[in-house]
Formats: sequence, C-alpha cells, structure tokens
Amino acid sequence: MGTLDADVAVPASLPVGEPDIRERLLAYGFTEEFLGNDDPPATHYCLGGEASGFYAEFLTPLIGSEYDRNQKWKATTVVGGVASQQLRYIELLLHHPYWINLESDGFRARIQIANPVSFLAQKVLIHGKRDREDRAKDILYMHDTLEVFGARLQEMRELWRNVVARKLHARSATKVSRASEFLFGDLSDDIRRAAEISADRALSPEAIRAACRYGFTEVFVNP
Repeated sequence: MGTLDADVAVPASLPVGEPDIRERLLAYGFTEEFLGNDDPPATHYCLGGEASGFYAEFLTPLIGSEYDRNQKWKATTVVGGVASQQLRYIELLLHHPYWINLESDGFRARIQIANPVSFLAQKVLIHGKRDREDRAKDILYMHDTLEVFGARLQEMRELWRNVVARKLHARSATKVSRASEFLFGDLSDDIRRAAEISADRALSPEAIRAACRYGFTEVFVNP
C-alpha cells in the first residue's frame, strides 16, 4: 500500500462498546484535525508527523435526501463516536467485502476491504459529483484496480452479475454497464490528467483509456 491515508467505510448505525472508536483512537496516539464548518466537522484522525504521518477518515452511506427537515446539508454525522462524512453509494462498498490477513513485525490483523467490483462501480456512480482533481485520481485508481485483478476478470464478471448489480437500482446498474463507453470510449481531459498524475510510471492517456475500456467491457458488459 502506497498511501498515507485510509478511508474507513462504516454503516449508518454501528453499535460499539465502551470506550467508543474515537476514545480508542485518541488513547493510541491519534489526534483530530477538523476540516470545514459542518456540525460535526469533517475530521481526519492523524497519527505521526506531517512528513510521514498517517490519517484515517470515516465514510458512511447518505440515506435519502441530501438535506434534513431544516434544509441543512447532511454532510457529516457521528457513528461509533467518530465524525463520519455522509456520501452516496458507500453502502455498495460494504456488500460482499474481501477478507485479508495482515502480518508485520509481530502485528496481526484480519480486516475487510471493498471487493474490486463494488469499488469500480462506486467510482463510476460518483464520478459526475467529483471535482476535477478527484475525477482524474479516480480514473487512475480504476486503471490500477483492473491491472491488479487483470487475471480475475471472469471472477469479477460473475461477482457483478450475481451479487453487486443486484444491490443497485436498475438505473444505476445500467450506468455502470455503460461506463466502458461514456467514460472510456474516447480520450477525455480526465484521462489525460490521470496520465499526468502517473508521470513517473510512463502511462500514456491512450494506454489508460484502452485498459479501462477493455476491463470495464469484460466485467460489466460481456455476458
């Protein structure tokens, strides 16, 4: 893993014991960085210094309207004691997760991560709501996911057809199925920016586009 942050997807309701998640993070040396003016504020839970530090942020599904009865934007909420950002389609990442075992220097943990099909589908469904920089990063993430799982496209296709697609509204499932064309049918500025981000890897815009189109066609279109 080459990242210094972790997005932790949690359900809207998460019963926890005492101490709660926030208290446990603080007890193990995490500090809180508050962002924005929402109530509660969006929060990064940070560990370490600025140069090599790590932070986690929590994400939870946005259910129903984006505004509450007082017409206040439902940007954040508290889940298990931590401030969590409410976003669309996070619930998709919670379905059929993959379990992986982590072990390093005596540390052992068994954690859940989003399966690659749900991850790709969620990126497609939120694409239009993302800003310019995030759209480019998401395309690179999609490319890299397909590259990592390139030998398992048939397994991914079956996971889409038998599990993930059934969790989506028909309109959303159709949108994902058409992503090979509307996102990767032609070169776009987002794809070009994704190539710029990956400059150290010498990926061309056309290489990213072609790989994503092929992968999306195999997973989400072909029977």
